[in-house]
Amino acid sequence: QVQLVESGGGLVQAGGSLRLSCAASGNIYSVGAMGWYRQAPGKQRELVATITVGGTSNYAESMKGRFTISRDNAENTVYLQMNSLKPEDTAIYYCYAAIKTSWYQLRDYWGQGTQVTVSS
Repeated sequence: QVQLVESGGGLVQAGGSLRLSCAASGNIYSVGAMGWYRQAPGKQRELVATITVGGTSNYAESMKGRFTISRDNAENTVYLQMNSLKPEDTAIYYCYAAIKTSWYQLRDYWGQGTQVTVSS
C-alpha cells in the first residue's frame, strides 16, 4: 500500500508565501514523476507543476515565476514553494506521484489534498 501525505497548507495574506510538502511512503519500488494539481471551488482540477526524477520541471503559465517545485528523491518527497500568492490561488492542492510497487506495476497515486487560502 502506498500513501502520499501532504502538509503545509493554510491561510496567508495576498503577497505572502507558503511551502507545501508531500511525502510518499509504503510499498514503493520506485518513484517517477511527481507534481501538484489544484482545484478551486466550482472549477476543474488544474495542473500546477510537475517534476521528473532528474529534476526537470514544468509549470502552468500562471504559476511561472511565483511557484517553484522541487523534490528529494532519497525521501520520496516533493515540495512546492509558493510566493507572491494571490486570492485566485485559493484552492485545495493535491500532490501526485507515478509510483511502481514492483518492476511491472506502475500507477498514479494522489494525496488527500491540503487547503490553501489567500486573503485579499
